[in-house]
Amino acid sequence: MMEFRIEQWRAWAPGLDSPQAWTTWAQSPVAVPDRLEQPECLSLPAMQRRRLSRLARMTMEVASPLCSNEEQLPFVFGSRHGETTRTFALLGDVTDEQPLSPTQFGLSVHNAIAGQWSILRGQRGESVAIAGEADTFEHALLESAMLLEAGASSVLTVIAEETPPSAYAGWIVDVPFSYALALRLGRVDTSGPQSTDACWQLRLDRHDGGSAHCAWPHALDFLRASQTGEKSLEHVWKTRRWNWQRTR
Repeated sequence: MMEFRIEQWRAWAPGLDSPQAWTTWAQSPVAVPDRLEQPECLSLPAMQRRRLSRLARMTMEVASPLCSNEEQLPFVFGSRHGETTRTFALLGDVTDEQPLSPTQFGLSVHNAIAGQWSILRGQRGESVAIAGEADTFEHALLESAMLLEAGASSVLTVIAEETPPSAYAGWIVDVPFSYALALRLGRVDTSGPQSTDACWQLRLDRHDGGSAHCAWPHALDFLRASQTGEKSLEHVWKTRRWNWQRTR
């Protein structure tokens, strides 16, 4: 069982760029129109913003407010599908027998965004990139919990997915719209003064089938539950049953 405190959070999706907008969305979740809008990402200079992919901009937009320039925080980036737009363009070049751009290839790998975060923000601590299945969110939280257990005072965790090119429509069906969620996680200290931060326990049990899959990506469903005050929720994927319980 893992236990952690959510010190701060930020999320972004097309038309959902404030905590108030997400609170409204959580009351009645719908798939928002995705017209390839990009966040402004004003925390970075214009030249640096221009070089970022849409997925990277989404990640920087939600992560930057949760880490001051003076801090050094471990960074966990989770994405099931990663840079599908960039990768699809590279595959097109291969099909057309065009030379591949080393830069574009280097930025298409799964840990590129974690590397860009480290470089652009001067972060010298641990960084981890995770690509799981539909429960990538929980695996990223598991990694974050282990970093807290290893001594980190806080961990910055980002889950981000981008609507893939239409060619993937028959295979990628779990991204209703582009989104990014950042959570700044801390340890739960029961001996000190009680904070107002939300605290959660996460437990993994074996699943033998019979439960319906979650209607939303797990990260979005967790955000929905946290904003509506739910005390518990369950996410199931294949043989894994993830049980969430709010403790405060």
